[in-house]
Amino acid sequence: MTAALHPGGTRSAVAMVVGSCVSLQFGAALAAHLFPVAGAWAVTAMRLAIAAGLLVAITRPRIRRWSRRQWRTVCLLGAALAAMNGCFYAAIERLPLGVAVSIEFLGPLVLAAALSRRRTDLVSVALALTGMALLGVEAAVHATSLDPIGVLFALAAASFWAVYIVVNARVAQSIPGTDGLAMALAVAAVVVLPIGLTQELGALLEPQWLGIAAATALLASVIPYSLELAALRRIPRHVFGVLLAFEPVFATVAGWLLLHQGVSPLRMTAIGLVIIATLGTVATGERSRRARAAEETPAPLATPAPT
Repeated sequence: MTAALHPGGTRSAVAMVVGSCVSLQFGAALAAHLFPVAGAWAVTAMRLAIAAGLLVAITRPRIRRWSRRQWRTVCLLGAALAAMNGCFYAAIERLPLGVAVSIEFLGPLVLAAALSRRRTDLVSVALALTGMALLGVEAAVHATSLDPIGVLFALAAASFWAVYIVVNARVAQSIPGTDGLAMALAVAAVVVLPIGLTQELGALLEPQWLGIAAATALLASVIPYSLELAALRRIPRHVFGVLLAFEPVFATVAGWLLLHQGVSPLRMTAIGLVIIATLGTVATGERSRRARAAEETPAPLATPAPT
């Protein structure tokens, strides 16, 4: 079963993606405090388990009517979520946040370039990619060293991020509401749990850490993934991939506000390029939507001439 994109347009989707990015950055900041306590994979397992429990309790998915194809799509999304989150947390355990996010964003950018058929979209992708490259260069120059294992984890997270976008779009089209996301998070938690058990997962059950883990689950999973699922019902996948350029931008802003990291002219230039690319995508998306709506509107019947 397929569904058409929601008629709400690109503007509401931009607001959803921005909200997702802001929530994710605060969630990542909280998660970083838990890495010394339990390890990246244990934090990932706990976060996904809590998020799945919350969303399943809220949505109460009606899974008995699901077809085998729907189940297969949900399981694929769960596997992508598990790999993407686990690899990303393993990356930011070893790399500065700005570097890891810039590398990870290569996944959505490559996907956007591969799926786009409009020249204006490709220009937006190129601008966003240039901005991401500048952020990566700026972060790398100021980093004392880049852990090669961390870089590999970030690249792996980038590839799984692209898979997540493609499969999440299928879930958005085939399963109404957030039922598919809730079950996908449950699948992701089960996938990551064996790896998390090899680390200090039990330490996160202590009250002082469990509260932070719950807040991380809410900010880094429940809120952003729900917003992204809704956004994918309003815009095509390649446009969504470009809009995710807000991700490293907000990582930079969060580093400036929360971690007191300086913002250099190079970083401001990168942010400006990403904003221009995003605004260009929004503008062309709105024009295309209006053009399609005009084409689908039936022409008025001609009044017969009097005889």
